[in-house]
Amino acid sequence: MWWMTLRPTIVDPQVESAIRRLVRVLQSVPGMQWVTYSGVEFTANVAMFVPLGLLVVAWGGRWWHGILGGLVVSAGIETWQLLMLPGRVADVRDLVANTLGAALGIGAAVVFSRWLARSQEAHSPRHRKVIDSPSQ
Repeated sequence: MWWMTLRPTIVDPQVESAIRRLVRVLQSVPGMQWVTYSGVEFTANVAMFVPLGLLVVAWGGRWWHGILGGLVVSAGIETWQLLMLPGRVADVRDLVANTLGAALGIGAAVVFSRWLARSQEAHSPRHRKVIDSPSQ
């Protein structure tokens, strides 16, 4: 995350060229004209912060810790870009995308943990009696 957000240049010229080519290819597919470079960038920002939300839940934090953490980390990054990296652009859309990514990570972790708890409950000794009893 730090390498992507706090280096002096936004993206390497070769990477940017590859992303733009990919966007053009996707736009040539019927029904995919809505794909834009800024949309890909927004989606990448969302994806970059999903692990933060996952980790907050995995480490026992409350859901709002993850959202607040995503917001604070993102605000710190954008502030650093504004004040210390003249080649970078601080953007409120990045703040929104990053916080959304943390929230999606929290959502995914909560859904997974509830599924896992139900799965473990289905294998508890109380339920095993029913499952393992011979048919009559």
